[in-house]
Amino acid sequence: MAQILKTSCSIGNLGKRSSLLRLQEDTTNWYLNMGNLLKVLTCTDLEQGPNFFLDFENAQPTESEKEIYNQVNVVLKDAEGILEDLQSYRGAGHEIREAIQHPNDEKLQEKAWGAVVPLVGKLKKFYEFSQRLEAGLRGLLGALTSTPYSPTQHLEREQALAKQFAEILHFTLRFDELKMTNPAIQNDFSYYRRTLSRMRINNVPAEGENEVNNELANRMSLFYAEATPMLKTLSDATTKFVSENKNLPIENTTDCLSTMASVCRVMLETPEYRSRFTNEETVSFCLRVMVGVIILYDHVHPVGAFAKTSKIDMKGCIKVLKDQPPNSVEGLLNALRYTTKHLNDETTSKQIKSMLQ
Repeated sequence: MAQILKTSCSIGNLGKRSSLLRLQEDTTNWYLNMGNLLKVLTCTDLEQGPNFFLDFENAQPTESEKEIYNQVNVVLKDAEGILEDLQSYRGAGHEIREAIQHPNDEKLQEKAWGAVVPLVGKLKKFYEFSQRLEAGLRGLLGALTSTPYSPTQHLEREQALAKQFAEILHFTLRFDELKMTNPAIQNDFSYYRRTLSRMRINNVPAEGENEVNNELANRMSLFYAEATPMLKTLSDATTKFVSENKNLPIENTTDCLSTMASVCRVMLETPEYRSRFTNEETVSFCLRVMVGVIILYDHVHPVGAFAKTSKIDMKGCIKVLKDQPPNSVEGLLNALRYTTKHLNDETTSKQIKSMLQ
């Protein structure tokens, strides 16, 4: 059973028992030791935000978490399959080129169309998964920002939900990294839409049109036009969550994000924490999650993640990234450079800009 640790940075040499008891009462709810949770807070740490070990490898849902956990789990169980499909996506570039170069050759036109239609079916599946992921994220945000607990207490108490939140961010950055390096996706979809439009003008029945109708094609087109479509989906969902829950202080959401960033940074830079990872992949998992919550925070918080008033230690986070093997984090550094909202604001220090150059 979790025991409450009563302590304080400023106890010093207090001699009177009554003074000590009063001081302990004031600080009781600062320090919780809960099962798999190891907390190392010092006076200095408190200025930078709460730091604790979040068990990304083994966290299991408590009874109170199970409803949301099970809902999100239905979505997450399909995530790896989506990534595998995206990784193996080769496109129909050859068939499309042949069809364009020989516009009067009906066989080549049919061949290109036959190659593109099933690929667009895959793109539709990716897009629809982004909508399911958005719904899952909104459910988790609702749980992790609700009263009466603070966001930090939520992340400590509901580690299985925090882990799912992290898994959504991890998936999102992996998906976008793969999408950014695969130009075939937009080429295939553009060809599909052009051909479909031409077929309509000529009153040619289009097999596959029922698969992706015009309205859905418009939404998919906007989705794939983004450099990082999944991240954009999550940013929009988080912003929408804040605007729709006006009775909930925006700090509940931004503090949840900044706390997650702090937790990831501390786990990565503290040897005693890092030594608790049993899987090598947990390091890259933490790095992606840290970058993901920074980007979300930067889009949702009025002044962003890079301002002096930000609750995220951006210099510390960038340093953690740069301490990794360069090839393993270039995509994450690029995500901070090109998908954040406030990096180039005047309020961003020259040092931070220089670190990301």
